[in-house]
Amino acid sequence: MTSVDQASRPASSGLATLVRQPLVVALALIAALLFLGETLSPGFASGEQILRLLIVAALMGIVAAGQNLVIIGGREGIDLSVGGVVSLSAIVAGNVMAGENGGILPAVAACIATGALFGFFNGFGVTFLRIPPLVMTLGMLGVLQGLLVVIRQGIPSGRAAPALSDFVTQSFLFSLPGIIWLWAAIGVFMAFLLRRTVFGYRIFAIGSNEHAAYMAGVPVKLMRISLFVLSGVFAAIAGICLLGYSGSSFANVGEQYMLPSIIAVVFGGTPLSGGKGGYTGTMAGAVLLVILQSILTTINIDDSGRQMVFGATLLVLMLFYGRGRSMRG
Repeated sequence: MTSVDQASRPASSGLATLVRQPLVVALALIAALLFLGETLSPGFASGEQILRLLIVAALMGIVAAGQNLVIIGGREGIDLSVGGVVSLSAIVAGNVMAGENGGILPAVAACIATGALFGFFNGFGVTFLRIPPLVMTLGMLGVLQGLLVVIRQGIPSGRAAPALSDFVTQSFLFSLPGIIWLWAAIGVFMAFLLRRTVFGYRIFAIGSNEHAAYMAGVPVKLMRISLFVLSGVFAAIAGICLLGYSGSSFANVGEQYMLPSIIAVVFGGTPLSGGKGGYTGTMAGAVLLVILQSILTTINIDDSGRQMVFGATLLVLMLFYGRGRSMRG
């Protein structure tokens, strides 16, 4: 083997490793989709349009933050109730603030308490009643959907305060809306939580091997309840921001975030088997999905068609990123 071959092999191996990184793949696909969108509809990749896409991606990314924590925690953890929590929080926020700036803080407190409460119910059912997370959160979604129908019967309810709408949609700092800065702050918080705190280390520990974590003294049940509570809180925050984005809320306004929030997490490199992953990739996954959704809308694919595409996307991603449990043995 020549010295040239020996030098080229590590370089090609490093390039292959880089290409296999989920974050790198997501960023490359974002660039490709922006190019495709610009080709299909000139102006798609303009600065103004990208800013609108980032606002929508922030809404999805905030929901996915809680989903990310639950999935990293393992035990087939998926929170299917996030769509219901988003919808309920938007309605609670709209009715508490009733279009008045003075009602923003009470609305935020009420929504966070609501999200935390339903997250606690999910966590309690999973840990103490031993109900599988998929079943528990799907059942909770049904409860929330029924509750929303009883409360509002599909009629728009409540109004966003002007300051909230401005925060979500208007320039706040350096020509970026406040929700973008909020999402960035959540990204920093998630990175610190997962990589620099005992709580974060414990999340990875219970996701990798729950029994070993328990034997090492990790309070597994309390940790798992906390993850579902945080998922509910993030979904509630997204519900408040969604109200500011739309101005009012419908009973099913949050359903659109359930499946995409899972896809964003998996696309970001967090396997559904748990135990590893992070939020930076999830943020890129959220942007990618929003761009894809916008392109599908541009070519006149209806909502049912978009759901089919998202479902197929999740299945394809599982072939690449969803084998963590079998690989760990």
